[in-house]
Amino acid sequence: MMERREVVTPTTTKEVVTTPAPATTQVVTTAAPVAAVDRTTATAYDPYAGRRQSAYRLVAAIYLVFGVIEAIIAIRIILRVLGANPQAGFAQFIYGLSAPLVAPFAGLFGNPASGGSVLELHSIVALIVYALVAWLIGRLVWLMLGETRSAVTTVANNVETRS
Repeated sequence: MMERREVVTPTTTKEVVTTPAPATTQVVTTAAPVAAVDRTTATAYDPYAGRRQSAYRLVAAIYLVFGVIEAIIAIRIILRVLGANPQAGFAQFIYGLSAPLVAPFAGLFGNPASGGSVLELHSIVALIVYALVAWLIGRLVWLMLGETRSAVTTVANNVETRS
């Protein structure tokens, strides 16, 4: 999709044409209507935009995966604290999914219990550790693949016709 705008000043008329991929802006300047025709066309683009976009999407995918892991563990914590019936289908499903995720942290702390309610401190530690690991992996991927520099390459064409 191309967007066109016209900017009119007392001496010149500028037509700005913007196209979305890859971040291209075209500026067309036309002198006020006289016998001569002058036109300048400039195209500017960032050659690193594609690589930066790919790295951003990879980091977002990493955060999505770890977000799902964190959500499963958070649901486990809520079910344990509220004393959900472990024989219920949903509880069995969540406990089955989250058991391998919290297994490395099991036995780290004692779990206070009251009635059927249990506060799994090792699950809370797992939430914190997985959040830190997600942040660390995301930053490492961005440092290795993300392009932090920005360059604008401009190509200009001038057409001058005098009569």
